Amino acid sequence: MEILTEVVSKQYVKNKAEKLYGDMIKAVADVDMGKIAIDAELHSDLESFLLQEGSQQESLWGFNIYPEMEGEDFIEFDSLINIRPRQNNRGRDVENPEVRARIISLVDQYIR
Repeated sequence: MEILTEVVSKQYVKNKAEKLYGDMIKAVADVDMGKIAIDAELHSDLESFLLQEGSQQESLWGFNIYPEMEGEDFIEFDSLINIRPRQNNRGRDVENPEVRARIISLVDQYIR
């Protein structure tokens, strides 16, 4: 597991993905602190990692990255950690368009 602190290439992410899932890597974004953690078997592992680093659970959202894909297929907003009725997110998807936009922005910031 790692928190991205500088720009990494899509190839870097692809290499990480190939070691565990093949074509995909799990990630969790802290949309308030502007962090992304990658490279774990479960989103919940990344969530715990970010919580230990000072993140607040309400700010953490799970998603998957498909480094060989482009456009809307590059990010899949699907994770069990996203099920939060108290935040009006009743499914595994990230339902709030503003949160989705923030995640996309963070991915664009760190992965090129």
